[in-house]
Amino acid sequence: MKPEIENLLNSQIKYEAGASMHYLAMASWADSNGYNGIAEFFYMHSEEERLHMTKLVKFVNERGGTAKVPALEAPKSEFKGVNELFEEFLNSEVFVTEKINEIIYECLQHKDYNTHNFMQWYVSEQLEEEAMARTM
Repeated sequence: MKPEIENLLNSQIKYEAGASMHYLAMASWADSNGYNGIAEFFYMHSEEERLHMTKLVKFVNERGGTAKVPALEAPKSEFKGVNELFEEFLNSEVFVTEKINEIIYECLQHKDYNTHNFMQWYVSEQLEEEAMARTM
């Protein structure tokens, strides 16, 4: 695995882990404020982001790289209301899409078609995630 691609994938691992923790904090806030359905939505998305991270960790290691499990800062835990949760959800998904697009671009520049092919799953996933976040 080319070091440039490995570094980008390790950064993506951190972004996915951060999103998971952010959504978990959002779920906890919603839960403690009586928004049970919203809490379940964010608990589910927290777990989904954790699975995205794990998939990247396994891929990096299987391709001969070294996946780095990141240290994370504590996510924000107080929110002004439900609208803020969903605004942050959309912003987070747009950010992740941008980072995935950067990986795709670099894969093409380095002719790393195996990673490019692997990342297509994330491209499709982000299309769905952004569409859902925009409609919420």
